[in-house]
Amino acid sequence: MNTLIVITGPTGVGKTATAIGIAQALSAEIISADSRQLYRDIPVVTAAPTAEQLALVPHHFVGTLGLDEYYSAAQFESDVLELLPRLFEKSPYAVMCGGSMLYIDAVCKGIDDIPTISDEVRRRVYAEYEQYGLEYMLNRLKQLDPEHYEVVDRCNYKRVVHAVEICLQAGVPYSRLRTNQAKPRPFRIIKIGLNLPREQLFERINKRVIDMIDGGLLDEARRVYPLRHLNSLNTVGLKELFAYFDGTMDYETAVARIQKNTRVYAKKQLTWYAKDTDMRWFAPGDAAIMEYVMDVRD
Repeated sequence: MNTLIVITGPTGVGKTATAIGIAQALSAEIISADSRQLYRDIPVVTAAPTAEQLALVPHHFVGTLGLDEYYSAAQFESDVLELLPRLFEKSPYAVMCGGSMLYIDAVCKGIDDIPTISDEVRRRVYAEYEQYGLEYMLNRLKQLDPEHYEVVDRCNYKRVVHAVEICLQAGVPYSRLRTNQAKPRPFRIIKIGLNLPREQLFERINKRVIDMIDGGLLDEARRVYPLRHLNSLNTVGLKELFAYFDGTMDYETAVARIQKNTRVYAKKQLTWYAKDTDMRWFAPGDAAIMEYVMDVRD
């Protein structure tokens, strides 16, 4: 039976190496489920697979978009479902690796049929946000969709703005479009989560930030600094360095803030994954991972 093996877990845990090992063993290809690795020109901050890693196993959805291009979980779902039959012609296995929770859920469970936001609506709503701020957008959402207003993360401006966009684009409240029902898939899904003891994970994250800086993160951030208004660059590792370039944060604080914000993101990922009862957890590099894959596939 055609099988999609999902390798996920918190940022910095070691997903890429594990995915490559499994893909090589099964003669499979890798689908990146990382909403930032999609973009070209920022490989350091996104910890994109290296040239050597890409040479080991074919990867999809790495460095395929320009920084100014719009992309969404719904588009990812559609693109992956279109790609998978071609991959299954080569091997009965495909490996999906990444930590973007919405992207993984989009492929494994499907997402509701949310309309694509037009450029005109997106420009108009973002102009309102930039002019009037988050509180104004929250009031807009409360008027358009009081039900979703009660559950939205009110500190996350992107989610608030996107909810307003959907209400305006669809002409109905966002909450009316959300069914939260899993869609059937014509392939089997094996979910593998990677994790480490919290202290060990945080040490890896802190070290990886330093490794990124040593690997050219500052130069990468300076190169894209003129484009800092783009949504693709609204990510941990760049936001803090942009503040350093602006003079609103000193260098040491910026580095410490990148480490802290990355740790916070890892905790959010783990909270999200905790709700998924289909996930089987392992330490990265555990030989039992491959044994588990072989057992399940049989």
